[in-house]
Amino acid sequence: MPIWTPDASFYPSPRMAMKAPAETLAYVASFDPKRRVPDAITIVDVDPGSSTYSQIVGNVPMPNVGDELHHFGWNACSSCLCPNAPHPHSERRYLVVPGLRSSRIHILDIKADPRSPKIVRVLEPEEVAEKSGYTRPHTVHCGPEGIYVAALGNAQGDAPGGVFLMDHENFDIRGRWEIDRGPQQLAYDAWWHLGHDTMVTSEWGLPATFENGLVPEILLGGNYGHKLHFWDLHRRKHQQEVDFGAENQLVFELRPAHDPTKAYGFVNSVISLKDLSSSIWVWFKEGKNWAVRKIIEIQAEPAEPDQLPPMLKGFKAVPPLVTDIALSMDDRFLYVACWGTGDLRQYDVSDPFAPKLTGKVRIGGIVAQATHPDAANGKLTGGPQMVEVSRDGRRVYFTNSLYGVIDEQFYPDGIDGWMVKLDAAGDGGIGFDSKFFVQWPKTHRPHQVRLEGGDCSSDSYCYP
Repeated sequence: MPIWTPDASFYPSPRMAMKAPAETLAYVASFDPKRRVPDAITIVDVDPGSSTYSQIVGNVPMPNVGDELHHFGWNACSSCLCPNAPHPHSERRYLVVPGLRSSRIHILDIKADPRSPKIVRVLEPEEVAEKSGYTRPHTVHCGPEGIYVAALGNAQGDAPGGVFLMDHENFDIRGRWEIDRGPQQLAYDAWWHLGHDTMVTSEWGLPATFENGLVPEILLGGNYGHKLHFWDLHRRKHQQEVDFGAENQLVFELRPAHDPTKAYGFVNSVISLKDLSSSIWVWFKEGKNWAVRKIIEIQAEPAEPDQLPPMLKGFKAVPPLVTDIALSMDDRFLYVACWGTGDLRQYDVSDPFAPKLTGKVRIGGIVAQATHPDAANGKLTGGPQMVEVSRDGRRVYFTNSLYGVIDEQFYPDGIDGWMVKLDAAGDGGIGFDSKFFVQWPKTHRPHQVRLEGGDCSSDSYCYP
């Protein structure tokens, strides 16, 4: 009689996940901003003992052009060990890779050869729209019941955006997740507090407001997303809306505490209409309701108009543009990517209401164009964007591209893609790994990073 055993990369708790073996490969969404050749999942060697360390060692082209691969995830993760999960025998075997522009979803099997995954299924946009009621799939998270996909538009590409579920083994679309969405219309990220039966979703905008670039009139009018939504996770019903105020535009990345006993998390607002600053907020349980509080504000930096892209010349400042954040597995360090100024910041958030800046590096940036010890040229374009942290918290990886047409608005001379790695000290402090600088092929730009075996934004846990 066969015995079902959990995947060795699944861990009941974040404490145990921190003791996992170090990753040796990174999977990176790689897209062609001109939509002339297929996007790809690019595989990078991140094993310091390897002869191909910090090199691209694999590449899996998609079967079509114009997908704009964005945020992707695993079919299954440590949440399969939750008490309410009916499938602890599942494997972290497949990458679920959506195209944000095409609404196509690709399933890649890494098991036979992790350096050369195979595309085993493609869900075409017509099937996605018909079965889920949504288009523009943006974020993929594996949960106890299946694969959750946050999408930015309905079947017609209009409001409301929302969440749909996929089967974690055969990848059939089960359907729309929401039973009662209440006032929610805009969508972006989705994550949860499994220990508190709560889903959290954030907001960007409808496809028409970003697929050709950010629309200045919509931005300055305060009409991009600026709210969080809290849901009953298992009843699938909207419970509460929290408005950050229209001044705080683009409420993006959700990073709940990994410890399931902690009812708080962090989210970034990309830009303030008051002064171009970016901010980090904490959401937390206050009695029976949820509340938010601004805990970090990062100011814009003065700049001469001739240093700035047309979109910013009138402001005479470069905004930080915090477009991604990442939280270490022990809930101690929050990493903040300032895509505009070029800073990657590390904050000690042991007390989530009193963060302390403990480290900072600068690379790229609209004005700074700061270099890297291993870069071939003296000026780098783009800036810290998608950030991923190893399970033990000692390595931080990031890439420099946001979204094809938006890249051009803030970096009009174009972006040459790169990926770098930081080493993080146990008690705080970060510095570049001088031997890790991956220059991307000119035809593509890198976006989200996923680490072999899991990372700090891939899994959720039911045990502290």
